Amino acid sequence: MTSSTAAAVTDLRRHPVLRLVAIVACLPYLSLKLAWIFGSHLGIPDGSPLLEHRVAMVLANGLTVLMDAAVVVLVLLLTQAWGRRVPAWVLAVPMWVATGLLAPIMVGFPLQLVVHGGTDSGDDRPFLDGWVFGVVYGGFILQGLALGALFVGYARERWGYLWRGRVGELPAHGTVAAQRTTAVTAAVLALVPGTLRLLWACGFTGGRNMSGGRLMEVVYVGFLVAAVTGAWQLAFRRGGPLPVTVPLALTWVGSGAVACWGGWMALSALVTSHDLADRPTPAMSLTYAVQMIVGLLVATVAAHHFADRSARTPR
Repeated sequence: MTSSTAAAVTDLRRHPVLRLVAIVACLPYLSLKLAWIFGSHLGIPDGSPLLEHRVAMVLANGLTVLMDAAVVVLVLLLTQAWGRRVPAWVLAVPMWVATGLLAPIMVGFPLQLVVHGGTDSGDDRPFLDGWVFGVVYGGFILQGLALGALFVGYARERWGYLWRGRVGELPAHGTVAAQRTTAVTAAVLALVPGTLRLLWACGFTGGRNMSGGRLMEVVYVGFLVAAVTGAWQLAFRRGGPLPVTVPLALTWVGSGAVACWGGWMALSALVTSHDLADRPTPAMSLTYAVQMIVGLLVATVAAHHFADRSARTPR
């Protein structure tokens, strides 16, 4: 048996296990959300802000149920034969969103457990019972690990030819000029959310109407740096001996994290913040918006890279 055949057999054996883990990991979150939609207060303490606006809570929970249910669809796409025939964007876009939303949780929650011994909400009123965070975020981490492993195997099989070689070997033609302009623009814009989040992480309260959460500010800065670094390496061919997979991974995960969480925090504030005092300040809104733009610009650099290589690289 050749090494490639053995690897394929191993992947086939691994798929059912990873598929089961990913789907089962969705169940605690989906169960809680559905229970809340139908009126249960399981895990929600008295006085929680979640209980103040019933309609907004139902709408927000309904949206997140659909989002987590989409993970099940992604798992099936990645593990069924028919999933190999869907157009690339049908899989890539929701997978990029899923990566972006899960990655900060996978990094931030374990760090918060180590540093703070739990979540750091910074809210005087209890938001959720402590056990909810462990169950939900633990499920998200399992989802991320299983979904990520499935996607890497799928992408290697279907699109592996797009990231062969090393960064220094990438040709300087095609859309390189556009990639460089976009990467520079993203790097300059990233200074806005990066600077504000660093200040907030250091305890500066100007432009921020909430306390706590300083560790997550550092996490978001890390993803901003990852996104910009990956885009810079791809566009300017920096880090010559590095495999192309390194800047591609940085752009994929980094751009998804900053774009999707920027958009999600902006949307959440609009839906759930009924009191003026709880709404994001102009500085926070600026951070979310610019962060989202940076992520989309970095994703554009990666998309141009894939388009160039797809047009020139034989399978």
